[in-house]
Amino acid sequence: MLMPKKVKFRKMMKGRMHGKAYRGCEIAFGEYAIKALEPGWISSRQIEAARIAITRHVKRGCKVWIRIFPDKPLTKKPAETRMGKGKGSPESWVAVVRPGKILYEMAGVSEDVAREALRLASHKLPVSTKFIKRGGTV
Repeated sequence: MLMPKKVKFRKMMKGRMHGKAYRGCEIAFGEYAIKALEPGWISSRQIEAARIAITRHVKRGCKVWIRIFPDKPLTKKPAETRMGKGKGSPESWVAVVRPGKILYEMAGVSEDVAREALRLASHKLPVSTKFIKRGGTV
């Protein structure tokens, strides 16, 4: 599963997801991609599940780029713990996604195979997505 090797601070505030993504919103590596249409948090488990769905559908016959990385820690307090006594310990990692962010790219397969593989991957993600290809939206 994806997670940072080392972070400067163990715990992070929740933050807000206002606005659109201005970086990482164009296809940079592959031919086909899926783009987020709404804001949200994508966990490292969901990123891995979508990657596995893509590679299994194409039978490892293409190149896949993951354009998001889970660098935000999510904390959780133990069950049946009273209020107070500080923030809980880090439990998992999430990637903050804004509308317009490219999530996955792929190359080396035909368009219909790529469309189906990325459709299967999008079912594993908690945000709505759309399929795009280099040079124009489809």
